Amino acid sequence: MSHPTPSLSRRQLLQFAGLGTAGLLLAGCMPSGGSAGGAPAASGGSLKPGGFTATDFDFASWSLTEEAAAPAIRALLDGYAKKSKVDITEVSFPYNEYFKQLMLQVRGGQFSGAAHVDVAWLASLAALGKLEDVSAFTKDRGYTASSLEAAQFDGVQYGFPWTIGAIGLVTNSELIQKAGIDEFPVTVDEYEGALKKLKGLGGGLIPYAASTKAAQLKDVLIWMETFGSPLVKDGEVAIGDDASIEAITWYKSLYDQGLIAADVDRFDARALFSQGRAAIYDDAPVGRNAVVKDSPDAKLGEKLVAESRPVLKKGDTPRALVWGGAIVVVGGAGADATGTAAEFGQWATSDLDAVIADYEVRGLPPVIEKAQSSEAVTSDAFGARFAEKITATATVNPFWQYPEYAQVETAIAERVQAVLVGQQSPKDAMTQAGEAAQKLIG
Repeated sequence: MSHPTPSLSRRQLLQFAGLGTAGLLLAGCMPSGGSAGGAPAASGGSLKPGGFTATDFDFASWSLTEEAAAPAIRALLDGYAKKSKVDITEVSFPYNEYFKQLMLQVRGGQFSGAAHVDVAWLASLAALGKLEDVSAFTKDRGYTASSLEAAQFDGVQYGFPWTIGAIGLVTNSELIQKAGIDEFPVTVDEYEGALKKLKGLGGGLIPYAASTKAAQLKDVLIWMETFGSPLVKDGEVAIGDDASIEAITWYKSLYDQGLIAADVDRFDARALFSQGRAAIYDDAPVGRNAVVKDSPDAKLGEKLVAESRPVLKKGDTPRALVWGGAIVVVGGAGADATGTAAEFGQWATSDLDAVIADYEVRGLPPVIEKAQSSEAVTSDAFGARFAEKITATATVNPFWQYPEYAQVETAIAERVQAVLVGQQSPKDAMTQAGEAAQKLIG
């Protein structure tokens, strides 16, 4: 059977929040839809503030495995534990393994409590029927309307929005200038030319640390959209169309020319960029702290510049992928633990002091209005430019609406990797990728 493709209204695209002194706009939404029967009811159904005794609970996050982000997360956990006089047990897996492990543990009843999730995962997690409706906890807490929508599925508030932003191109302005690139390229052809100039700097520099490992090759979907593929149209997978084939043919040419490198995922790209061995890579704003923290260049932070993704032809709208984090509550450990986990989710995402402290370490766009208008946020030049150049035109991945989205992205990534290593032609690989994805979503 087919499913409707997500529609993005002007309000959804332009009303995430104001950011920066010029009122720069964040954009995006969480798509609705999914399985034929809709999302299951939340396991609790009537979760409300109060009426429970604060007690210990578990908290899961991939960020607990990341050296740059873990201190901020632990500071939040310690702050809440001290305030509420409870113990919080940490559960963590590296990002590339986290979603699979969390799904397995939630499905098997091995995890309950609060969990940090990518908003892209809500459809899959909601389908398990164990997420709590936290709408009573999000009421009147100052969240922007669109951030609340980003943490919903089928109209149910399954999550506390935590940060909403996008993934786009981050550059080292010093290397860009050394290569003689006076203005960042606007079109794909100009971009390839700029990458060749960067390669000419020598020293083993990787011009663009694009994702080439299967675990992160979903990044290539935004390039397919740049070349004109809708990915999903009228409920049917469009991959295999001329635009997707052209995009992967171009991506393969970058690989063959040494303008992108083999075996790179987001974390490899951060390491390469941090060491000055890559000039451009894809990331969310959180990557800033990760690359600056371990860099031998004490002034790297001053050289970070967010840039719009090049377009196929001048006049096109630059593409970017909405990215966001939320905190969900998984029932199963009893009313007191579930209520405490929900109270933590509310506090971590909407208490002004907690939110600002987290922003100052991780640099991810907050979702409450008071934080967005605070000095800490409005004075952040990198964050403001990121919002202007990247987040303002960001759209959602149309596969998010399907509980099978992770399998879909894996099927596509495996075919793209086959092209990169020369096992398949772009046409054959994208045709097979589209067919496999269509079978998965039905």
